[in-house]
Amino acid sequence: MNFKPKMLIAFLLILTFSIQAQILERKDVPEKYTWNLSDMYKNLDDWQQSKKNISKNLDEIAKYKGKLDQDASTLYSALDLYFNTLKEFYLLINYSNTLSDEDLRNSKNQSLNQESMNLGTQFSEKTSFISPEIVKIDPEKIQKFFNEKKELAEYKMFIKDIQRLREHTLSINEEKILASAGMMRGTPSDVYSIFTNAEMPNPKVKLSDGSEIEMTSSNFTKFRAVENRVDREKIFKEFFENYKRFQNTIGANMAGKLKTSFFYAKNRNFKTTLESSLSGANIPTSVYENLITQINKSLPTLHRFLQLKKKMLGVDTLHYYDLYTPLVKELDFKFNVEQGQEVIIKGLQPLGSEYTDVLRKSFNERWIDYLPTAGKRSGAYSSGAAYDVHPYILMNYNDDYESVSTLAHELGHTMHSYFSNKNQKFATADYSIFVAEIASTLNENLLNNYMVKNVKNDEEKIFLLGSYLDMLRTTIFRQTLFAEFEWEMHKLVENDEPVTGEKLSDLYYSLVKKYYGHDKGISVVDPYIAYEWAYIPHFINYSYYVYQYSTSLIYSTAFAEKIFNEGKPAVENYYKILKGGGSEYPIDLIKQAGIDPLSSEPFELTMQRMNKVMDQIEELLAKKK
Repeated sequence: MNFKPKMLIAFLLILTFSIQAQILERKDVPEKYTWNLSDMYKNLDDWQQSKKNISKNLDEIAKYKGKLDQDASTLYSALDLYFNTLKEFYLLINYSNTLSDEDLRNSKNQSLNQESMNLGTQFSEKTSFISPEIVKIDPEKIQKFFNEKKELAEYKMFIKDIQRLREHTLSINEEKILASAGMMRGTPSDVYSIFTNAEMPNPKVKLSDGSEIEMTSSNFTKFRAVENRVDREKIFKEFFENYKRFQNTIGANMAGKLKTSFFYAKNRNFKTTLESSLSGANIPTSVYENLITQINKSLPTLHRFLQLKKKMLGVDTLHYYDLYTPLVKELDFKFNVEQGQEVIIKGLQPLGSEYTDVLRKSFNERWIDYLPTAGKRSGAYSSGAAYDVHPYILMNYNDDYESVSTLAHELGHTMHSYFSNKNQKFATADYSIFVAEIASTLNENLLNNYMVKNVKNDEEKIFLLGSYLDMLRTTIFRQTLFAEFEWEMHKLVENDEPVTGEKLSDLYYSLVKKYYGHDKGISVVDPYIAYEWAYIPHFINYSYYVYQYSTSLIYSTAFAEKIFNEGKPAVENYYKILKGGGSEYPIDLIKQAGIDPLSSEPFELTMQRMNKVMDQIEELLAKKK
């Protein structure tokens, strides 16, 4: 790019300001943009005193070992002390975590965090007897305890959840053997990480502008949406064919992981790894099966989106390598912190004044640390661990729409924690991951809907609607495809069938072609896409985790549709999730809120929403034309 002298000076000034903004020191940030950690502890002396109290209490808890089945009063006293101590520990570690995240270079704060983690290890060790002892108490005796000690009802869900897994809890010696085997459990993940990040050679691709890039994972993510279509095809082809060269090695490692997972499931008396993986939150396997079934029924909606994408990109044939290309050029939305706050409050007004009043409270009382500063932890998160105080949010706000959307997402978690903590005792305030992302993605749904209605022109509308559709495609359909592939992989092991890299590639390729309509002429899935599975770390690092990305967004989109259509009654139902915490199992909370996860309704509402958005885009395109 050529610059005239004045333009060059202006550019240098902007660049200098940008660099300064990136390395802003914390002391230079206005107080209103920082969180107030003194709400947790006034000073470090108070924190150290709390640490001593926790250590003392842990010694007291340990005295109950072997006595939990004696009588109702003993069980109640032990659990009461345990949960009060746990609550104080959560506050302690939340403070040290947030303090250290302000500046990861600060060794004093890092050592404070290490003290918390060490105490956490002691906590686990000294309270590890509680669950095994409660498991062994006869259910009839447990019921007798509840009848004798009414106060014990506060811990009923905790006891019930432990007792629920009686048949999957082994003898003390057997548990020791499984625990010892745990040291080998992470080996496949470690091997995969070392190989793909450090030892696997990466090909180089020469782009049309003459530049050459090494096809690392980060570069693939960075360049897969380049504007030049020939370059996109090269990037995809070279990247995934490189995985083809090592598919048998990665496949053998994957087989080890699958067999390990089934070993644990089988020895804990579960029929399948799926049943074992979902048992923690008491999610029935029918939820997983229903997700696969309903999304397969909904593929015509995905195919409609792909045809719309082909039309908007102006290509004769849509290829898999076109999928990450934005529907429209990104627009330069700018929102400073105050403007972002205002947009969020307006966007989330459908949730009522009870919700927006707490939003204002979070802004005014400094629950949020906004700006990126030197040494600060990257990314964003919400923590609701300070039960008696309030949640905290870490942001790295950059005055763009993505920052506003991220803040709305994290505020969803914060409001969930706030309302759960206010309405539940500590023992039932924590909520499952299965419902956690409902609260955050509902906020994104509401914000997007507000923005579309209030932007200045049709170009901005198309950008927002298009971005929303891309998000639905990647989070619902792509993640469900992954979930179906993972399910089929585990079935191979559970049915004593051989697992090889080549077999996994064939399996993955058939699924991708089905989802993206390859045989129907919707889009072309080139043969090298068969090896994409080897690039996805979730498959090797977790068992049955990714499905929750899909279910959470499907349920939250369904709740949003109900709120748009029904108003206040739907909002009141939704609060049953926000205020329910862990008082019920997640499936039951969602049902109480008006959505049956085992029905087709949430899927139909979500596809209805997706089709509405496509209708809007097509109307805008017709108007533009």
